[in-house]
Amino acid sequence: MTIHIVQLGSPRRPDEGLRLGTVRRPPRGVPKTEFASRDFYDVWQPLLSPSADLVAEAKTAQDAKAWEHFKRKFKSEMNQPAASQMLDLLAALSHQTSFAVGCYCEDEAHCHRSVLRELLQVRGAQVL
Repeated sequence: MTIHIVQLGSPRRPDEGLRLGTVRRPPRGVPKTEFASRDFYDVWQPLLSPSADLVAEAKTAQDAKAWEHFKRKFKSEMNQPAASQMLDLLAALSHQTSFAVGCYCEDEAHCHRSVLRELLQVRGAQVL
């Protein structure tokens, strides 16, 4: 059992399981009834996305220093009780079932899902 870290909208893997969208906003121009069938997500979890201000900051991060600054701020947001408890829950569930966590960004290295990967691994999650 594992957590798959994915790009939302990409084809699902057969063993992926439920897909969680850790994004601030739903996909544009896609009817809500088609989110799952078009491989975006089954359940929306905006709690695990950066705040709107931080999303804007991440989009303008042009160098390693700016990206590290974003990561620090996002980790701070994820240390808030509700987000931290959700990460603990997902880490525990990863030992019982497979599911996916994702965002729209093409490059995981410059996406908050890379930070979610780290935070889940620190909590002992099985992450692929």
